Amino acid sequence: MQVTVLGGGSWGTTVATLVAPRHPTLLWARSAETTAEIDEDHTNEKYLPGFRLTDRLMATNDLEKAVRHAELLVVGVPTTAVRSTLEAVSEWIHPWIPIVSLAKGLEQESLLRMTEVIADVVPGHPVAALSGPNIAREIMAGQAAASVIATEDLAVARAIQAVLSRGVFRLYTNHDVIGCELGGALKNVVAIACGIAQGLGVGDNTRAAVMTRGLAELTRLGVAMGGEAQTFAGLAGMGDLVTTCISPHSRNRHVGEQLGSGRKLDEIVAEMSMVAEGVKTAVTARQLAERHGVEMPVCEEIYRVVTGDTTADKAYSGLRVRPGHESDPG
Repeated sequence: MQVTVLGGGSWGTTVATLVAPRHPTLLWARSAETTAEIDEDHTNEKYLPGFRLTDRLMATNDLEKAVRHAELLVVGVPTTAVRSTLEAVSEWIHPWIPIVSLAKGLEQESLLRMTEVIADVVPGHPVAALSGPNIAREIMAGQAAASVIATEDLAVARAIQAVLSRGVFRLYTNHDVIGCELGGALKNVVAIACGIAQGLGVGDNTRAAVMTRGLAELTRLGVAMGGEAQTFAGLAGMGDLVTTCISPHSRNRHVGEQLGSGRKLDEIVAEMSMVAEGVKTAVTARQLAERHGVEMPVCEEIYRVVTGDTTADKAYSGLRVRPGHESDPG
């Protein structure tokens, strides 16, 4: 099967590297320097420093060349670029081929999930989301990992599962697209909160409370939006949340940690080579919570931090465990 991956960041490159030994795979990146490096040196030092890519992976910065012959299209660009990228390639996408989203976030103005954006731009395609606790560097290092391929048609999910699985990277199928996508998007906001806790040095007990309360918030909102509660107890929910909250490789945790140490958000984001989706998702999470009447105090505090309404240290008084009139969020 001819596979095309759009997006030459760490995760897009990792997925392309997993697939390429068994299927002809073409990786599209905006930068001609990046594609030349992948083709000639078999590395992507900007996003995956120190790792060698498979010699079988080819790259291009030509969108038409990347998409025209694809039999499976994997979209790994940041959420802010998903719509515009698909609009640019829509005329070259073969009818009915499956499209897989790697992006974990929500569209700003529409509040759509990424599979909804894809279906809106290029209708008539089976659309799936790949979500789970997947730190790209660990997978590139050959460490075991598991993820979820979510689409309503489980026959399509199993076909994609067969293409994308490799070695110790194991894929499970799930029909709950809403739950899987919301878990992947909203956990980034909780990861910022946990990063702030790390930066402030408030202790592991507090971080555990924030993670647990955060998971309860994600579950409440996910169920209100049509997802299934059990999804948030699985890989695309709790699994992804824990990894993003504790991993030193997590971009969103890094943002929170830097905020907790007293730095300004603009400075932190400006020096990062990759996107921390949780910054923008904090805004959309608040809008969704208001729309569905769901209380989300952790996400509300992070919203106030990223919009400049309060500082990280002041926000943490609102992230402390509240009085005992609440039941256990677990």
